[in-house]
Order: sequence, then C-alpha cells, then structure tokens
Amino acid sequence: MTFPKGSVAVLLAGALLVPAFAPLEWFPLAFLAPAILFFRWSKVTPVEAAWLGFLFGLGLFGAGASWVYVSVHEFGYMPAPMAAFFVFLFVCYLSLFPAMAGWLQARLAPAGVIRLLFTAPVLWVLFEWLRGWLMTGFPWLHLGYTQTGSPLMHLAPVFGVYGMSFFVALIAGLLALLPRSTPVNKLLTATVITAIFMGSWFAGRLEFVQPDGKLFRVALVQANIPLKEKWQPDAVTHITRLYQEMSSPVAEQSDLIVWPEGAIPDSWQRHGELVERGLPRRADGSRPDYLLGSIDMPDDVRYFNAAIGLSDKTTIYRKQHLVPFGEFLPFAGILGWLIDYLHIPMSDFSGWQEAQAPPVLAGHRAGVSICYEDAFGEELIAAAADSAFLVNLSEDAWFGDSLAPHQRLQMARVRARETGRSFLRAANTGVTAVIAPTGEVSARLEPFQRSVLTASVMPMSGLTPYVRYGNIPSLVLLGVWLLVGVMSGRVRPGREN
Repeated sequence: MTFPKGSVAVLLAGALLVPAFAPLEWFPLAFLAPAILFFRWSKVTPVEAAWLGFLFGLGLFGAGASWVYVSVHEFGYMPAPMAAFFVFLFVCYLSLFPAMAGWLQARLAPAGVIRLLFTAPVLWVLFEWLRGWLMTGFPWLHLGYTQTGSPLMHLAPVFGVYGMSFFVALIAGLLALLPRSTPVNKLLTATVITAIFMGSWFAGRLEFVQPDGKLFRVALVQANIPLKEKWQPDAVTHITRLYQEMSSPVAEQSDLIVWPEGAIPDSWQRHGELVERGLPRRADGSRPDYLLGSIDMPDDVRYFNAAIGLSDKTTIYRKQHLVPFGEFLPFAGILGWLIDYLHIPMSDFSGWQEAQAPPVLAGHRAGVSICYEDAFGEELIAAAADSAFLVNLSEDAWFGDSLAPHQRLQMARVRARETGRSFLRAANTGVTAVIAPTGEVSARLEPFQRSVLTASVMPMSGLTPYVRYGNIPSLVLLGVWLLVGVMSGRVRPGREN
C-alpha cells in the first residue's frame, strides 16, 4: 500500500489536538486539527481514509492518553518494556475508531462537500459514542470536552458532550472547505460558523434549573497520601487519624465534609465504628455530615469500592462502573497472568448492579459517583435528576503528575453544565475542586498539596434537556444529518467541490 499524501501531517494533527484539552484548553485547536484530517479524508479512497484516521488516532491517543503508561508502570509495577507495549496496543485499539469512521465516511459519500459537511463530522461523533461504551467504554478525549472555555459549552445542558462534539466536528468540516472555496462560499462558511457560535450563546441564556434552598458549606479533604503508603497493611490507623486531624479545623463551619476515594483503605465493616467515634464534631456536640471513601465488604466473597454517607443514618453507595485492569481483570481466564505484573491493591472489585437511592447529605440529596464513573454522562443523569448536587470521590494518584487529573477535572466541568448541578470533586492527590452548575470552577486546590478546600454550594432543582432525554436528541440529530448527507450523495453521484 502506498501511503496517502499528508500522512505525516495527519499524525501531527492528532497530537496537535491534545493541547485543546486540559490543562492548556486551547479550544480553537479542536477545530483546526480535525479540519486537517477531514480535508485529507475528502479526496481519498476508503482504505486510505482508514489509514489516515488510524494515524490521527495514534497522534491523539498516543499523546493524550500517555498517562496510561504512568499508571501501569510507575504504580502497577509493570516492567517498562511490557508497559510500553501494553500502552501501544491500547493506543492502537483506540485508533481503530477514527480509522473505522474514516473508512465508512468515504464509503457512504462521494469525495468533496458531502464528506466534509455530513459524513465525516457525524461518523467521527458516532464512533466517539461507540468508543464510550464498547468493552466497558473509554469516553476520554471527546471533541466536546475541549469547549469548556468556549460558547459551545452552553450546548451541554441541551445535547450533552456528544452534541458539543458534533458542532466542533461540523465547524472543522466547514474550515476544511475553505482552501477549495470561492470567495462567496468562504463568506457563507464564515456566516454558518458565526451562526453556530451565536446559537450557542443564546442557548446559554435559557434557564432549565433554579436554586432550591440556601447555600450550604462543604469541606473537601485532599490528604495527598502516596499510594505506596496508603496500601500498607498497618496504614489504616495512621491515615484515618490524619483525615480526622485535617477535618477538625473545618468541622465547626461545615455542613458536609468529604474524604476521597479509598480514604479508609480497608473494610468499613472492620473499621467503621472506630472511624465514626473519632470524627470531629462542632463545639455544641453536633456532627457535620460526612461522605467517606472506603471498602465495603458485606461478605467474604465480594468487596466494593464504596462511599459511606454519615448523616441521620448511614448509607453506602457502591461503585457500579469499574475500571478494567485497575479494579477488575477482563477476560480473566485468558489474561490472568497479568495480575502477576500489575501489583494493584484491591484489583478484583465487584460492581454493584442494582439501583441506589441518593444519600441525603447536608439536608439535600447527593448524586454520588466514584472516580471513573463521572466520565459517563449518561450514567450520571439518573442520580442528577433526583439530586440537588453531585459529588465524586477520586484517587488520581494512579495517574501521577500527568495530563489525566486535569482532563478529569475538565470532564467534571461538562458534567456540571450538562446536569445544571454543582459538582464537588474530592481527590486524594488532586485536583480537588468545587464546580458551579455553569461548569465554572469556583474553588480548587493545586495537585499534590495537603490541604482542605472549603466552599459554599447552592442546591439546585429542575431538569435540563440532557438530564430528561440523555443522548437521544444528539443521536437523532446525528442520524438525520447523516441521512441527509447520504441521500444527497446518491442524488448527485460523483459531484465534487
């Protein structure tokens, strides 16, 4: 096979997309980088388009998901050559999605305008969506996440992240038209792009949610405990005492104190009573509500990654969506040998399969998630619909000083905007933050600092269109747009720009 023209440029364009995500958030790159790919896609055969899509994916995921190496090598203790090979295979797997999108968009439409404006943008997003659930899902580095600092963020409560991705991809397709457009078409393209941004701005004026009660005070504890210390057999007492000491100065003025994922790195059944007795109280003897990360072991067979809510009564939220290789081993019969290399503590969790009622904390229902679960917006909307605020407990030490904690904060910002709920994020090593319902970060701690973040939070009620309907409006929009493109291509076969 002869490599199609522009292969190197497309590979570099994939890497160029990464600074559009956090921490840099140079969101215009999210239009430019896919535009380079779409421009090349618009003139090549399906096989060549698949190859270019694969190269773009290698650049995007090779740079943007490089933190996987940190997780499996530095903290999973996988030997460096094996870790590099594992990450390479993972990146190749992710790159298959833009490769398949490239092949299919070239199969469905003739070269030229139809590909750029209809099939390429739609299929890019449809394969993002597919990547978000296939094989338990990896909904990372979606185009929509790049728009946290742009007017397109206002589309989140209406269409969710996939709708945002579609309009980013559509703008990229419009930009890809410019090199071969007449002056009149260039003006038309600029007009359409302006209209998209103006429409997004007007969407931001719509109010779907409203305050529901008074502000309450929260304290999020970021203890910054190294993983090597956290999972030592005799570390529970020392770590629990540290969290209690850090919570004591803020107990008087707090309605809710949150400790991160796995703050108590052992069974709640074994240590819970002792932990409760030592929780700091107010001067009048009353106790603020607490949400504590721990391990729930209801029997000798199963254990769950859990969040323990302590208010008028004790509630337990058990994690449902587990992380492959980190919390469970997929295809254990085939890959069981891998456990010998991945020395990850508590790496055989069970996932809870039943519905869980939101706990009442600080007098309001709280939509709880643990770590990776907040990457799945469609899985959070049920809890958001029945909650006044959202809270996520995380252990981001697995990612080290990499891009991942910043990317996760960016995703949480989109979750807040999608649901119209404040989002509290408590992470052992950071980034610990309080996010307003608008998606703006109202308070945060820098990573790898031992500190407590205090803030006021407004409970909210009301449902955004995204919470009401999930991804259905976006998928309908994508289906209609794709159908129009395919039918147009059949009516005018072979016509090019």
